[in-house]
Amino acid sequence: MPVTFCPQCGNPLQTAAIDGRSRQRCGAAGCGYVHWDNPVPVVAAIVELDGAVILARNRGWPEKRYGLITGFLERDETPDAAVLREVREELGLDVTTARFIGYYPFFEMNQLLLAFHVPAQGHITLGEELADIKRVPVERLKPWTIGTGPAVRDWLASRRSTV
Repeated sequence: MPVTFCPQCGNPLQTAAIDGRSRQRCGAAGCGYVHWDNPVPVVAAIVELDGAVILARNRGWPEKRYGLITGFLERDETPDAAVLREVREELGLDVTTARFIGYYPFFEMNQLLLAFHVPAQGHITLGEELADIKRVPVERLKPWTIGTGPAVRDWLASRRSTV
């Protein structure tokens, strides 16, 4: 959603070139606010349970759309702690380790995805944000092209190179 008013003084924001980019800045004398529109960090979990990867469907998504478990970091939370918390909250699984796979810009959502492989144990209990899950055997998992798909691609490639 575009920002149109200054959160500091309430005046309308104006488009201005700053550091070679088009930015929204407050035109009020003495305010100086600039909306930098920085990407938001988001954690993504490739949850592996009993030889399968768990894909989830968010309650707000179309029926056939599934993806990785994702979520936002809380204040004072590290990415590895955040991804473990998200898996516990969304799936109710026992998780203790998260191996960093990589970071992936998701320009369409202005997010920076931080992807982890998270081995899990236990029985799935869906959290309030999820409508459904799919268990996809690792050997049948295929990456998709946008969002968290490149993390799946890289994780699968790393598995092939170590086997």
